[in-house]
Amino acid sequence: MGFMSVLSFAHKLAAERLESVSGAIAIDATAGTGADTLMLARAAGGKGQIYSFDIQQAALDSTMERLSRHGHESLATVIPILASHDRMQDHIPVKLHGKLQAIMFNLGYLPTGDHSIITTPHSTLPALNAALDLLSPRGILTIVLYPGHAGGAEEAEQVQEWAAALPVWQAQCIVYRQLQRGDAPYLIAIERKKGTIPTHA
Repeated sequence: MGFMSVLSFAHKLAAERLESVSGAIAIDATAGTGADTLMLARAAGGKGQIYSFDIQQAALDSTMERLSRHGHESLATVIPILASHDRMQDHIPVKLHGKLQAIMFNLGYLPTGDHSIITTPHSTLPALNAALDLLSPRGILTIVLYPGHAGGAEEAEQVQEWAAALPVWQAQCIVYRQLQRGDAPYLIAIERKKGTIPTHA
């Protein structure tokens, strides 16, 4: 048996947090084709709630169509939001701030869409700050990075620098990647520490 893929490991980390809480709440910050949203909806179960963000209507349509094929399962309520992930705090009820169990980012571009539309540090870094504030203590933030496409390496470098600069009292960060291929996708996972107070209002 080989190592888990980057996406599988991200799913495992997020699912573990959601499955341990009744009525869990999570965000898919980059809906894409809906694979992460579906996984989150399964893990949170019928009492849970998932907010699924994307700037492309085609991505949200694909996500909801994917969910519709699993209507026989006990899935969380999914709320699609046509907005950039750096606006997530505006769309999440204030009463839920600091109470989410998991937030997932799958950066890059929509595989089935226009590959010139990519995530960039300009919106990604503010979105990550917002995500950290929205998490509950012991909540998990997963970020899958793609250094192999144009603009991807620069975004990955800036995200890694952002994560490495987080104070240890606020968060614990890990990296999961294949060392022999510098352009391979990799994962940064961040756990918000217990009892910390959000610092990015």
